[in-house]
Amino acid sequence: MHGILNPDNPVMRFITRIVYSVYLNILWFICCIPIVTAGASTTALFYVSLKMVKNEEGNVGSQFFRAFRENFRFATKVWLIMLALGIALGVDGFVLYHMRFENWFWTVLTAVFLVAVVAYLIVAMYIFPLMARFENTIPMMFLNSIMIGMRFLLCTALMALIYFAMAFIIINVFTPAVVFGEGLCAFLCSYFLSRILAMCEPREETAPDGQPEELPEEE
Repeated sequence: MHGILNPDNPVMRFITRIVYSVYLNILWFICCIPIVTAGASTTALFYVSLKMVKNEEGNVGSQFFRAFRENFRFATKVWLIMLALGIALGVDGFVLYHMRFENWFWTVLTAVFLVAVVAYLIVAMYIFPLMARFENTIPMMFLNSIMIGMRFLLCTALMALIYFAMAFIIINVFTPAVVFGEGLCAFLCSYFLSRILAMCEPREETAPDGQPEELPEEE
């Protein structure tokens, strides 16, 4: 019994991080209420979640608000762009749905729209974790998000499944599961993201003089 309740037990560590994810979900939701701050809040959420899967989170609350402050301006700009694109896609989808012409032009437009929606969702899953880990320009953040999402399609599909499963459970099975919500999704997805983002970090090689030589980051 003592072994099961030992804080260093892998099961207890996982349960502790589930509790942390609930706490993070509450912080994320509160900080998203003004809407304009949703980008900074989501970036902070992934900043802590990525540390949690590596057992480096420390004080969860202070880490969250520190990342929130440090990424606020940049993440807010990215979020406003994502919000504008999302609204545009929503309007386009509404128009296409009500047009429903049985001709080739409508079919082509619908196909283009669906591709755009998929690309948007891929960017949405990757861009905030990327901002939590790296510094770059806004265009490169968008470009890297879609490139990484396409390169690691299996992980992208698994993360999409996690979000879909959580939404399905909340809407159709057990509404109080909303207390886990984005916090648990971010934590579970961070197991995939931590490995993917590690591949994007600068590598070190040994220089001819025997000193470590850092390679430039691959974009």
